[in-house]
Amino acid sequence: MTRLYAILASVAVLALIGGTAFFTLLGRSDDPFAPCRDGAVAGAAAIGGPFELVSETGETVTEAEVLDRPALVYFGYTFCPDVCPFDAARNAEAVDLLAEDGFDVRPVFISVDPERDTPAVLAEFTDYMHPDMVGLTGSPEQVRAATQAYRVYFSRRGEDPETYLMDHSVFTYLMLPEEGFIDIFRGAPGAAGSGVTAQEVAERTSCYLRQV
Repeated sequence: MTRLYAILASVAVLALIGGTAFFTLLGRSDDPFAPCRDGAVAGAAAIGGPFELVSETGETVTEAEVLDRPALVYFGYTFCPDVCPFDAARNAEAVDLLAEDGFDVRPVFISVDPERDTPAVLAEFTDYMHPDMVGLTGSPEQVRAATQAYRVYFSRRGEDPETYLMDHSVFTYLMLPEEGFIDIFRGAPGAAGSGVTAQEVAERTSCYLRQV
């Protein structure tokens, strides 16, 4: 997936969640995380939920097992030529920066391409990105249920079974065990333009964690 298609896919998700009202000014005095926010996500209560997927070790797991600690959750695929590696590496670096501040945050990579992303393929990818990164795949039905819970857009592009690409939204979701969905981060900086850096992800995440 090229960065242009990633941007278009993300715009599609914004339309699904709330269009131009996706990012709104917070203006709430009862939000304990207000000091950490630039704005609120419209429809935030609808993001996240139960899932049952297959881990990179071949075990069936639920969201309760995976999200038992603060987590940065990203949906992508290992055959992605540019965007996913940038975003996964950015999240991995953010996790290391958070660890330096004493915060244990889990990087999670959920595949939108279960046809090619077997547990073994995911294990190779996540082991390269970060030793603590959890890779998840599953049946097409399991993956679709997870993407629907997180309002993730994805679509196959191309017919060749080996070289097709997947268009998908490129957001990273900050999830907390007791709070659920907390915030969303755009894609990482890449060759085609600017984005949210690892330092920015770490700083905003640590702000939220200090409020817990």
